[in-house]
Amino acid sequence: MGSFSIWHWLIVLLIVVMVFGTKKLKNMGSDLGGAVKGFKDGMKDGNQSAAEADAAPAGQVTQSTPRTDKNTIDVEAKQKS
Repeated sequence: MGSFSIWHWLIVLLIVVMVFGTKKLKNMGSDLGGAVKGFKDGMKDGNQSAAEADAAPAGQVTQSTPRTDKNTIDVEAKQKS
């Protein structure tokens, strides 16, 4: 009684599909995959930025070049009047 059999997991999966639907589960899966990919890219870029900062002489400020991404939208916030 301590472990679940395959039938328990299949019933749970069926209930989840019935509640959320396959389209929403597919969207959630792709969103999760995109988030993981973004996290990995951010960790990779963070390591490169740290290496560049270590290479710079002490007291000198370095400016990193912004990374352009076709999925990034640049917006400007405006004050309400």
